[in-house]
Amino acid sequence: MNKEELVEELKKIEIEINETQQKQLDVYADFLIEYNKQTNLTAIKEKKDIYLKHFYDSLVLNRYIKSNQKILDIGTGAGFPGCVLALFNPETQFILLDSNNKKIKFLEELIQKLNLKNVELIQARAEDYVKNNLEKFDLVTSRAVAELRILSELSLPALKIGGLFLPLKANITEELEASKETIEILGGHLETVDKYLLPFEKSQRSILIIKHIKESSPIYPRSYDKILKKPLKNSYK
Repeated sequence: MNKEELVEELKKIEIEINETQQKQLDVYADFLIEYNKQTNLTAIKEKKDIYLKHFYDSLVLNRYIKSNQKILDIGTGAGFPGCVLALFNPETQFILLDSNNKKIKFLEELIQKLNLKNVELIQARAEDYVKNNLEKFDLVTSRAVAELRILSELSLPALKIGGLFLPLKANITEELEASKETIEILGGHLETVDKYLLPFEKSQRSILIIKHIKESSPIYPRSYDKILKKPLKNSYK
């Protein structure tokens, strides 16, 4: 996917992209390719793949974002989806969270190049950061970070009541079935699964829309080793 094809495909999902945003995405892609030569940030190294698998696949979330929200992107990596979404939503605050110092350093340089004023970078483990920021966010997202039961415990406690947890996943059927009890224990409710095909290659993608309908117990999230070894079931309430 080149820049012109991105513009056309975004129109199909009702996203208009102006010239400034097009130039910013071009800077983003070029800087990512150059930086990636010395520091491993992503396995996707071709510009056409960055436009398709990073930029387009981040912007599918744009329909769920409103002005003046506070959004947490857990395990943001090289800024996907949070940094891309920040370009299109200047009135919304984005917290990009990652424990990897090299990725945070990349993002520090990137947001200066893009002149982004609505992005805050946090280097921390997700369970530690969320434990100190319970019910602070309107929306939490994550892309290709962890299995859904783990990700749910890291994400749902960070949401205000009524807030949305929007993980980006591929084929989700088995993973979702295994996670239903965990989501319920954490006060979440699966509203729907928004399925779509990535343009050109036609691979299956899913956005889970999970609403935080009741307060999570303050014991969550637990330490990461406990989350990993004992995914939540009713016997662990």
